[in-house]
Amino acid sequence: MTTYLFFDEALRMFVNAFLISVFLLITVSGIGLAVVESVEKTNTRHTSPKHFR
Repeated sequence: MTTYLFFDEALRMFVNAFLISVFLLITVSGIGLAVVESVEKTNTRHTSPKHFR
């Protein structure tokens, strides 16, 4: 028995996969940017004025 995949079903699967990947990319990049921003805020170096001569 051969199973066929119709064009509209294949197109729907590709569109769903694309939308899921876009959603995941935006989510992961937002989380990554939040992590980088929090690391930069906590990593402030207090240099003394002697170093700026």
